[in-house]
Amino acid sequence: MQTFNTQFTLSREYLAECFDQSLPYGKNARPNYLFPALLFGTGSGLLFFTDQPTIAGVMLIALCAVELLHMRFRRAWWLARQMWGRSANSEVLLTIDEEGVKTQNPYTETALRWADIERIIETDLGLILVAKSGAQQYLSKSLFTATLISAIVSKTFHQQ
Repeated sequence: MQTFNTQFTLSREYLAECFDQSLPYGKNARPNYLFPALLFGTGSGLLFFTDQPTIAGVMLIALCAVELLHMRFRRAWWLARQMWGRSANSEVLLTIDEEGVKTQNPYTETALRWADIERIIETDLGLILVAKSGAQQYLSKSLFTATLISAIVSKTFHQQ
């Protein structure tokens, strides 16, 4: 495989694509409503079935509401946190070579060797590189040619 270099900007649009394409394959793909239900049930139980001060029950129900808001707006909250970071809107240099995939911006530098990649998930708009450690790295297909995409996918199969 020849060395491939490109640059892209960590813009809001790129990060939104990253979130949308990675979410179905992450560990929290579907929200877990058990925790808010337990908070609500415990808070309601404290309010209606005990003589305790109502502050504990109200606090648990308020925590339930905050957790539900967190679930509802997790995409917006994740994007806001990424845009507040210092890497937001910075130029990223992406290098793909015989060793693996390297990304570098003014604040961070990462390297993912081919031997450390467990599998590649191909989505409609990108590739998700899943490391043996469980970490995931998203790369947009808009950065690559079709030939390079197939070379990346076949590279991981030849390593195993």
